[in-house]
Amino acid sequence: MKRKAMKTIDKPKLSTPAETERKSMYDIEINDLQGNPMSLSAFKGKKILFVNVASKCGFTKQYKELQALSDRYKDNLVIIGSPCNQFGKQEPGDASQIQEFCAINFGVTFPLTEKLDVKGKNQHPLYTWLTSKNLNGKKRSSVKWNFQKYLVDEYGQLINYYYSFTKPMSSKITKHLI
Repeated sequence: MKRKAMKTIDKPKLSTPAETERKSMYDIEINDLQGNPMSLSAFKGKKILFVNVASKCGFTKQYKELQALSDRYKDNLVIIGSPCNQFGKQEPGDASQIQEFCAINFGVTFPLTEKLDVKGKNQHPLYTWLTSKNLNGKKRSSVKWNFQKYLVDEYGQLINYYYSFTKPMSSKITKHLI
C-alpha cells in the first residue's frame, strides 16, 4: 500500500510578548486639555517630563517649580501636565476650570492634556507605556500619587521616574537636562 505524502503547513512565527507589545511613545494618541489631538511626535528631539497634576493637592505648589523648570530648559525640555482625579479626588474641575486655575495661580504655559486616568482599568495608554517595562523597555512602576514625574529622552526612551516628593528642580531631574 502506497502512503500519500502529507502536506506540511508552515506555522506562523510566534513573536515574543515584548515584540508584540512594544511601541513608540510617539505613536500614542492623546488630547490636550481642550480635547484637541496632541501629537507627542511634535516633541521629538526634546526631553519630555510627564507629570500627573491636581489643583487641590499638597503638592500643587509644584506647578510653580514645573513652570520655572520649563522656562529654564525650554530649548531641550517640554513639560506635559496630565490632570488626574484618581488620588483623593483632588482634580474635580473641568477643562476650563483647570486651565484658569493653572494660569492665574502659577502662570502655567506648558501643555496640559485632557483629564485622564494614570492607573487602573481605564489607565490612559500613555501611562500604560510609562509604567510598563514591556512597553517602555526600561522600568516597571505604578503611579502612587499626584505629581509623580516621568522623564523621557529626546528619542522617546524612558530615562526614569520620580515620586511626588521629588521637586521638579531636583538634581535627580536636572542632571539629565544639561
